[in-house]
Amino acid sequence: MNESLAIKGVRDSLVLTVPPTADGPLLELVLTTIDGRSAFFKGGKVAIDLGAREISAAELGRLRDRLSEREVHLFAVLSTAEASQAAAANLGLDRDLDRVTQAEEVTAPAIDTRLPGENAILVERTLRSGNQVQHAGHVIVLGDVNPGAEVVAGGNVVVWGRLRGVVHAGAGGDEKAVVCALDLAPTQLRIAGHVALSPEREGTVHPEKAFVQDDQIVAEAWSAAG
Repeated sequence: MNESLAIKGVRDSLVLTVPPTADGPLLELVLTTIDGRSAFFKGGKVAIDLGAREISAAELGRLRDRLSEREVHLFAVLSTAEASQAAAANLGLDRDLDRVTQAEEVTAPAIDTRLPGENAILVERTLRSGNQVQHAGHVIVLGDVNPGAEVVAGGNVVVWGRLRGVVHAGAGGDEKAVVCALDLAPTQLRIAGHVALSPEREGTVHPEKAFVQDDQIVAEAWSAAG
């Protein structure tokens, strides 16, 4: 029986891990996971951790092409199998995710007026009950998120308005993700695997930022300095 692939967020990308006990063609395993959450993965970068599983360059090329058709960019393949490493090298794919992320951290300048942007979508309208937004990167909403609406992001969620619906940041497992809103009072708030409900409102409404601290979701005032 086929098993679902584990999904983990790493910086601005997602890592799909193939369980050692998973059977069936790799192409089918990966595409089943992607197609099951197509809106979440669309426009995102993914790496696939094969473990000891072997894959040929031809099969890996077909997988890359099928992902590209779905607007998903395969940039790395991780594996302990020499054949899989060779296939990734033949296609110019990275084979060491730690080296890639460490290189980005080391080479990034402290101050640069030409900093590149990150993968995000901008929603310029109020989300009403029944509306749903899913994206593998960050989600920015210029408007309110009403009760009954849902926002799911692989990265951060920023709402320039009132947040009253359901929000899930770091949906791929990124516990560093945050949720910011001018008025933060969601029906349910999730960051990675942590869940919180909004407490009763007290005092004046002000912009807030929610994040994970000590294995629980906390909120603090959100300002330009924070």
